[in-house]
Amino acid sequence: MHNFDYGKIEKAITMILEAIGEDPKREGLVETPKRVAKMYAEMFEGLNKDPKDYFKTVFNENHNEVVLVKDIPFHSMCEHHLVPFFGHAHIAYIPRNGVVAGLSKLARAVETTARRPQLQERITSTVANAMMEMLDPVGVFVVIEAEHMCMTMRGIRKPGSKTMTMSARGIYEEDAEKRSEILTLINMT
Repeated sequence: MHNFDYGKIEKAITMILEAIGEDPKREGLVETPKRVAKMYAEMFEGLNKDPKDYFKTVFNENHNEVVLVKDIPFHSMCEHHLVPFFGHAHIAYIPRNGVVAGLSKLARAVETTARRPQLQERITSTVANAMMEMLDPVGVFVVIEAEHMCMTMRGIRKPGSKTMTMSARGIYEEDAEKRSEILTLINMT
């Protein structure tokens, strides 16, 4: 990962362990700073990627009806507490002039956007904006539902609570009936 300083992370984790009263030389903790640095490199690999890149290659399939990919799993790190949040994204769009993206590209855009210190609201709008800019669809609708460890492990401590965010663009922003239709499709099992 470009600009990723493993040594600095290892030092910081050692300092955190010392600050909480732990012994970083204890058998179970000796390798922890290295493990955390490697984990952070993976968790934050999206910092140097642009989700728009996944929509550079498109196909002309003469399909002008709804495309919906549901239940795209993702995990991210809350930028306020650096603890995980995770859940599922649902992405719908209506192609313009039959121009479609590969289905896996929708999942990759979510994953790239999520793999950085993040807010759920920002993931939702970033994916919607990238699709609007690169695919020029009739409309895009992104729904994300996630459980935030900053709410379940600390603070209010409400395990199982879910946060939902939505971003509507194009026809989904303008037409309440279209929004309602896509929400019904998303909620079908």
